[in-house]
Amino acid sequence: MTFRFRTGFFLSILVPVFLAASASTVLAQGKAMIALMPKSKGNAYFISCKAGADKAAKELGVELLFDGPVDANAARQNEIVENWITLGVDAIAVAAENKEGISTVLRKAQKQGIKVLTYDADSLPDARSFFVNQATPEGIANALMDEAARLCNSTGQFAILSASLTAGNQREWQMYIEKRLAEKYPQMTLVAVRPCDDLKDRAQSEATALMSANPELKLLMAICSPAVPGAAEAVKQAGRVGSVKVIGLGLPNENRRYVKEGVTQTVVLWKTEDLGYLTVYAANALVNGTLKPGATSFKAGSLGEFAVDKDQILLGTPFLFNKTNIDDYNF
Repeated sequence: MTFRFRTGFFLSILVPVFLAASASTVLAQGKAMIALMPKSKGNAYFISCKAGADKAAKELGVELLFDGPVDANAARQNEIVENWITLGVDAIAVAAENKEGISTVLRKAQKQGIKVLTYDADSLPDARSFFVNQATPEGIANALMDEAARLCNSTGQFAILSASLTAGNQREWQMYIEKRLAEKYPQMTLVAVRPCDDLKDRAQSEATALMSANPELKLLMAICSPAVPGAAEAVKQAGRVGSVKVIGLGLPNENRRYVKEGVTQTVVLWKTEDLGYLTVYAANALVNGTLKPGATSFKAGSLGEFAVDKDQILLGTPFLFNKTNIDDYNF
């Protein structure tokens, strides 16, 4: 369900009536309204998250609203949250494009009595109750850096392709990648970090430019899902298969062909459907009061019991998909 409004006399009258009627319908049915926002709703990563969220919503009997920017757009995320506040949803779960930028409107939602949590990428801690974390930032970064070092024999140049230079989780992953690099792999050099705006074509273009500018480049590390196949296609088109390795955070289905062709060596991720599923269960538990600040665990349907560490709910540890196991997964 998507709401986009323009200002004007008639809409100033009709919008509140429409929103109130929509909310009343849901309340009359006894359903909680949970609003789930991706960083960008066309991104296959978040489409996979939504599949798990839909499953959880059906099991719980809640109304799930799913909306977000068509691309990485922090301002648009704020606008949609404002709409959800007006609608009077029970809970909002956001994958934050900009940690600081989203926090003001999330605090506003909290003041209106709306339960707020984040998933995938966090806001500032005081703007939400819990963060559903797919894996610790350090765990993700270490898995990427260790795999890069293994493939490069711990020597040589590599470059990073990120979604944007402002995304909170990307910046945090990069910080831990650089920390791991300094501590364990002194003979490796990070030559550049380039954004791709969460777009495969932009990632391909940036990867091509990186290879041209750095002829000794040994590996491309993509830390957003569209960048992994984008980097792989660039390597393939440049005739650099084997000489330039490709790894990154991505979906098995998006990268299967490149992995099986030997263009991409490793895809690092977690079960994205489980992330969406867990987030909706956590949001519903916040609404009905079974998950409160100070909790140490809660049960999320068929996924079972999850430990709560202060204000974080951890999905699990990163998993490495490669040529030997990628056909065992379908998401």
